[in-house]
Amino acid sequence: MASDTRTPESAEARQKKKALQAIEGQKAMLEYEQGLRAMREKTEKLRALRLAHEEAEAKRAAEAPPPVKKKTKKAAAAR
Repeated sequence: MASDTRTPESAEARQKKKALQAIEGQKAMLEYEQGLRAMREKTEKLRALRLAHEEAEAKRAAEAPPPVKKKTKKAAAAR
């Protein structure tokens, strides 16, 4: 049988490494969730601005008089 080269120090080092990886994983997940939250908030704000702009444009279009059709020279000459 091959002798086990793992020592108590290496077991302790493995435990520390796993603990650090767990902490780093938690930090990474928090950063990811914060990024998603910020993106959702920005999207909501931009959507609200776009809808307000579209509503204002619709009101302006409804209040504006209909465009007057211009007579072309050909139509005027045919008469």
